[in-house]
Amino acid sequence: MRKKWIQRQQELLNTAKAAGRELTADEQTEFDDLQRKIDEFDQKEAERKAKEEAEKALNADTENLDEVREAERKAERNRIREIEKMCNHFGVEAREYIDNGTSVEATRAAVMEKLMQDGAPIASAGVVEVTASGEDKFRDAVSDSLLMRAGIELAHPADSARELQGLSLRDIFIECEERANGTRGLNRKTNDELFTMAQRQFFNPTAAFPAILDNAINKAYVEGHKTVAVTFDRITKKGSLKDFKTADNNYLAGPVGEFLEVPEGSELKHDVWSDEKLPTRKLKTYGRQFTLTRQAFINDDIDVVTRIPAKYAASARKTINKQVYSILVNNPAIYDGVALFHSNHKNVLAAGTGVTQAAMQAMIMALQTQEDQFGEAIIVRPAKLVVPVGLAFDMYTLFNSPTINTAGNTQAVNPLYRYANQIEIVEEPTINVLCGGFGNTMPWFLFGASEDTDFIEVDYLNGQEIPTIRRMETPGTLGFIWDIYLDWGISVMDFRGAIKNPGVQINSPLS
Repeated sequence: MRKKWIQRQQELLNTAKAAGRELTADEQTEFDDLQRKIDEFDQKEAERKAKEEAEKALNADTENLDEVREAERKAERNRIREIEKMCNHFGVEAREYIDNGTSVEATRAAVMEKLMQDGAPIASAGVVEVTASGEDKFRDAVSDSLLMRAGIELAHPADSARELQGLSLRDIFIECEERANGTRGLNRKTNDELFTMAQRQFFNPTAAFPAILDNAINKAYVEGHKTVAVTFDRITKKGSLKDFKTADNNYLAGPVGEFLEVPEGSELKHDVWSDEKLPTRKLKTYGRQFTLTRQAFINDDIDVVTRIPAKYAASARKTINKQVYSILVNNPAIYDGVALFHSNHKNVLAAGTGVTQAAMQAMIMALQTQEDQFGEAIIVRPAKLVVPVGLAFDMYTLFNSPTINTAGNTQAVNPLYRYANQIEIVEEPTINVLCGGFGNTMPWFLFGASEDTDFIEVDYLNGQEIPTIRRMETPGTLGFIWDIYLDWGISVMDFRGAIKNPGVQINSPLS
């Protein structure tokens, strides 16, 4: 069966190659299914052989104790080797699974779960079996060399990546052609001629050069996504929607009644509760497109496949960040038709203030005395202070001083000191920009703990928060083109999750 599965994989690749295209969605699904069968078959065979050897040794006389121990050691080495191979392929730390004695199958399940939770792209390992892995190692090394040449730090660069850092895009294409087709004399061709040859490989699923570009771009934008400095995910909840339909079936059950005493021989009292419809949620698609042009290839402009994708991935996170803080600053009407921060919602101070003990006390009291839709106390713990640049210093002073000066210039206990380890201070310059910069009034906010109440939720399509990137072809365009896009939606779920202080004017320290 294993041989037939590999033959079928090769047929799929040959069909796509003959048609000058990539694998279709159905073909890719079949290819991946076959690869999983091959991996499971190989693993079961390895485990079966190890088990047989161990059983044979166990059934032998006690004189064969050394053989038993050797069989156990061999099975353990096989387990460690398979786990390291799997974890290295997906960029996951293997030590935890090895030290805990986790089986290969359990490790595989844990790794897949971690990748889905982190939103990391799962690379197909199908080509490794068919191409004997040598070509894949070369492609990984060249992709990593491009990133390192652009100054992007990689935790675990591929073998030989540093040795290949000096290769230009022209050199890489020539190397790919010589390795794949044995072509010679390409050094005598002009850059323009080489680019024309490279573009003919655009949809060839086995062509190395476009695959190297794809690999470098994928790694670059994942790095860009991880390293961008945003704060929206510290004050919002992450959600998931399975499609682009309006999700309007969210209901909140009303509070249950208090427990009543049941005298001996009496009946339990029946409880009744009600439901209230919560806000709708809906996804939208956001994206951009960029091109490795003919001129960029000739000029050896590797930023197009390294720094620019990283910037686009960072831009996706920055766009979400700006949209979240625009809701806080612009204060739009929400699901009940009333502005998010409004006196009807009891979540905004009547007058703006600077950072003072009285203001903090008022905001904490306002947050903790909120009631749910049914008139019950929701008991929200203060957890985060979100402030524009210019207030954080005063915040740290207010919370981290054990004592304060009173009107009589005497020392008294600072009641906010006990909140120092409970409330996190989040300083966000986007608030400054949205308010027009220094010289303008800027609000600040107290957020409740996310486990106590919902406030703002950022939903992603199937939980995927890393942008998708794919190579496309646009007729009449001289270059390799990539689309990068991400699906998300931002919804205010409950106005009770934060309190607004309208703030005061913040001036520039330079004026």
